[in-house]
Amino acid sequence: MPSRLGAVMKSPALAPATAALAPAVWGSTYLVTAELLPPDRPLLASVMRALPAGLMLVALTRARLPRGFRAKTAALGVLNVGAFFYLLFVAAYRLPGGVAALVLCAQPMLVLLLNGVVLKQGIRAGHAAACGSVAVGISLLVLTSSAQLDAVGVVAGLGAAACMAAGIVLTKKWGKPPTMGNLAFTGWQLTFGGLFLAPMLLVGEGLPQTFTAENLLGFSYLGIVGAALTYWIWFKSIEALPTIAVSFLAFASPLTAAVLGFLFRGEAFTPIQALGALVIVGSIVSVQPRSPRLPRALPSPAHRSP
Repeated sequence: MPSRLGAVMKSPALAPATAALAPAVWGSTYLVTAELLPPDRPLLASVMRALPAGLMLVALTRARLPRGFRAKTAALGVLNVGAFFYLLFVAAYRLPGGVAALVLCAQPMLVLLLNGVVLKQGIRAGHAAACGSVAVGISLLVLTSSAQLDAVGVVAGLGAAACMAAGIVLTKKWGKPPTMGNLAFTGWQLTFGGLFLAPMLLVGEGLPQTFTAENLLGFSYLGIVGAALTYWIWFKSIEALPTIAVSFLAFASPLTAAVLGFLFRGEAFTPIQALGALVIVGSIVSVQPRSPRLPRALPSPAHRSP
């Protein structure tokens, strides 16, 4: 399966669609958190999502980190997983799912800035315009009269966006160990992220006495599907695609959150929201890499007119 994913990621047409699967699945985090997880336990949710999945992948791949990549992988684990998961769950617990997704829209704008500072890439007018159109689309999609803003939730969402942006750019800059596959690289980052949060969980929230069957189902889904599988796809996407193209794919998350809210929580999906969804999809498509056009074949000398 890893080799098949690598082949797909080499296709300019299929790579963005495959990469979008990860944030699309992440859009279900808000629904799972509200319906299946223990209330007001962001540290517990973060550790349970990251650490078991990370340890499982490390055990399966049996790949050791080269000495020169340990500090970098630990830093990426904190940014992409540990700090990001915690701040994301704080936002998910304190804000409506759509509003939390809206706050995370700051992420591609931050990627644009970090691209210039870290990767020395200029900001294109088309990318800046796409950021603006996505902000409009997300606003149409999720901002309703019933939306409530919580200051802590908004700050946490912005922090999560900053962590994701820094993680995308630094993952692109540093890459992964040349002798290590993406599955093992994913496992080590999830493990470092979970270990970073575990002491905070023990001190700040403590361990629950029991888990319900719903809790176990929610944690299993978020760990196996929402972390191990999707982050493997995500890191492969960062390796194969331009950073700004990857960052815009994250907008598949609020689209999924809105659709799931409509299907399972009775949230309205109005024509205005449908328009917002179309604006988002159009913006995502506009920044994806295009297949190079082949030059038109010239007629052979034998078939040229005299």
